[in-house]
Amino acid sequence: MSLSQEIIEQFNQAFKQAKVSGEPEPTAMVLATSDCEGLVTSRTVLLKALDANGFVFFTNTHSMKGKQIAACPRAAATFLWKASSCQVQLVGSVKQISAEAADVYFATRDRGSQISAWASRQSEPLDSRETLLQRVRDLERKYEHVEVPRPPHWTGYVLSPESVEFWTQREFRLHDRFLYTIDDGVWTKQRLNP
Repeated sequence: MSLSQEIIEQFNQAFKQAKVSGEPEPTAMVLATSDCEGLVTSRTVLLKALDANGFVFFTNTHSMKGKQIAACPRAAATFLWKASSCQVQLVGSVKQISAEAADVYFATRDRGSQISAWASRQSEPLDSRETLLQRVRDLERKYEHVEVPRPPHWTGYVLSPESVEFWTQREFRLHDRFLYTIDDGVWTKQRLNP
C-alpha cells in the first residue's frame, strides 16, 4: 500500500502552514495504540519522516506502545496544529522499519539522546531519578571514546494509513473536512459534514 502523492502534498502544505503560523512543535502527533483486548493508550511522539510508505516515528520496543504494536499492529495518530486551525487524523497499520534505516537515523541523534536510549527502560518502574542518572554516567564511561551503537530494542515504525482526514477550522463550526480512504490500492477523497 502506498500513500498517494496528493495526500503527501496536502500534508506537507498543512505542515508548512503550521510552522509558519508559529506552531511550537509541528512534528508532534498523538499516537493511539491497543493491546487488541480493549486497552487503548495514547501518547505524543514526533514525526521523523514521511514518504509513500507512511509516517515514521521512533521508540523503544519494550515500551507500552512497542508492546502494543507487537500485539496489535494498528494505530491512529492525530496532528493538532492550533496555530493554523488545522488537524490531520490517520488510521492504519504499523510495522517496524529496517534495522539499516533505524541505524541511519540513530546516528543523527545527539550523543545525549543516544545514551538515553540505552539508559531508559521505558515504561518500567523506576525507584529513583538517581538510578537513571547513574545508568547514564555508566554508559557515558562505557562509550567514552567510541560511537554509541543503536540499542537493539530501539527502532523506527511506519504508520501506513488506510484513511487520512484533513480538518480545517471555519467560522460558526462549519469546518472543512476531507477524508481520504484506500480501497484495492486506489485512494478516494470525500468531503464530510463538519
